[in-house]
Amino acid sequence: MSLIPDITELLARARADLRMGLPVALTDGSGFSVLAIATETLSAQRLADLRGLGGEPVVAVTVRRAETLKARAYDGDLARVVVPADAGIDWVQAVADPSDDLSAPMKGPLMTERHGSANLHRIAIALTKSARLLPAAVIVAVEEGRNFAATHGLTCIDHTRAAPHLADRSALHSVVAARLPMEVSEAGRLHVFRPEDGGEEHYAVEIGRPDREIPVLARLHSACFTGDLMGSLKCDCGPQLRGALAQMGSEGAGVLLYLNQEGRGIGLANKMRAYFLQDQGFDTVEANHRLGFEDDERDFRLGSDILKSLGFNSVRLLTNNPAKIAMMEKTGIAVTERVPLKVGETAHNRGYLATKAAKSGHLL
Repeated sequence: MSLIPDITELLARARADLRMGLPVALTDGSGFSVLAIATETLSAQRLADLRGLGGEPVVAVTVRRAETLKARAYDGDLARVVVPADAGIDWVQAVADPSDDLSAPMKGPLMTERHGSANLHRIAIALTKSARLLPAAVIVAVEEGRNFAATHGLTCIDHTRAAPHLADRSALHSVVAARLPMEVSEAGRLHVFRPEDGGEEHYAVEIGRPDREIPVLARLHSACFTGDLMGSLKCDCGPQLRGALAQMGSEGAGVLLYLNQEGRGIGLANKMRAYFLQDQGFDTVEANHRLGFEDDERDFRLGSDILKSLGFNSVRLLTNNPAKIAMMEKTGIAVTERVPLKVGETAHNRGYLATKAAKSGHLL
């Protein structure tokens, strides 16, 4: 029956539930079931309710966060931190949130589970990441998770069905395109693309009338509220955006892909958490790791998908990031030229740019 939600729609519902502080039920093919709730949105009452189910709660964190906590990650990419019986909500949330790591370090050693499958914990972390929350979840085992979910009105996600969808990007569909006169060119056109998974929309801005038969001057630009709109001096994003558009306007043609992957894919709230850690002396990569993220969580394949849908198969790419070039080539978009975009260095972002060059390979 088409009125029943499919797995993509259930995952979108699960992300919304986690952002609201609701638990979701996760099951696997062996009959193992858990309840998972985002650590960031967990309340004291719901922590008590989870304990009332009789199982031993754990906080699932990524290996990056586990390294900061000096907790053993027996599962490789994650650790299952056992919640002590006397631990309250503040302790649980401190496992996930590094804001007070220096002022009030956690007293160790932290105990972590090493037996049993971590597949459902892995799904929970993936869901919190895609919901733009801190990548951590409180998890407790339950009997008959599907029945429990039905009885309590909770979303239930099956691991076997969900794993392939969480591992790959969602298909994008064109929603609308319309003329957009701009300062750099009166011949502008904005295209809006919407993913099937209910995630954020992405945009393509055409300058002039780019010839599909020759390499187009293109820029993959990740959304940066602080730099693009507020004129932040902590990054070079705003100057790069305006510089790319100006060059396209000067040449008379180009396409700028504006991808809603704020903060290298971790979301604005987590980016601000990273800024807070940078003010404590950590560089941009170290801050991401302490939060539980990788250096860069973006998916540049989205840009390739949009270019292909617009009829482009080769680009002159405005970038200082070799990873963007590699991904374009890997996904079938030929990069005939790298066009440097070295703008926006300030006293405030000099260290940030140096870290991008030293640790992320940017060509600065």
